[in-house]
Amino acid sequence: MVLVVAVVGRSGSGKTVVIEYLVGQFSAEGYSVGAVKHVHHKGFTMDAEGKNTWRYAQAGARVIAAISPDEVAIIRKIVHDVGSFDRVIGTLKKKEEGLDIIFVEGYHELVAKRVDVVKIVVAKDEDVLQDTLCGIVEPVIALSGLIAENSSTAFIQGYPVIEVPKEGKKLVELIKRQLVIQKGSGD
Repeated sequence: MVLVVAVVGRSGSGKTVVIEYLVGQFSAEGYSVGAVKHVHHKGFTMDAEGKNTWRYAQAGARVIAAISPDEVAIIRKIVHDVGSFDRVIGTLKKKEEGLDIIFVEGYHELVAKRVDVVKIVVAKDEDVLQDTLCGIVEPVIALSGLIAENSSTAFIQGYPVIEVPKEGKKLVELIKRQLVIQKGSGD
């Protein structure tokens, strides 16, 4: 079973810091970790114009693999739709990847309503937090990001407020509990 944990919040709220910390902690403990970053900028490509892989895509290839001694990159040209998130997660969940946890940054609109995705909500302040929490369904396990650095309270709306990296071990433990719950439910 692969646990999917989404870190959701507005730009500049601390999503990347939280995911970077969690990936580092779980990897150091021997977990196999995947990460997904949703880039919502139209026209973004990790492929550099003029490079061979870019030229293959321009010529019409829908899937391009670039292989080096240390890395494999597979570039799939798609028409972006709601199903692309499920396809990416499905691909990462396959047994050959051997992942225990997948951390997702972004895809707020898609993950907000999903009960099969554990959420950590990050925000700059309580006003932004209220906006971000609007429409998000459980499970939400914690609040973090800049709000945690500036808050003197341990809970907001019943959710633990965890400052990363200072209190990051608490967040790691909450995620480990989700791994146990998932294994117990057989999902």
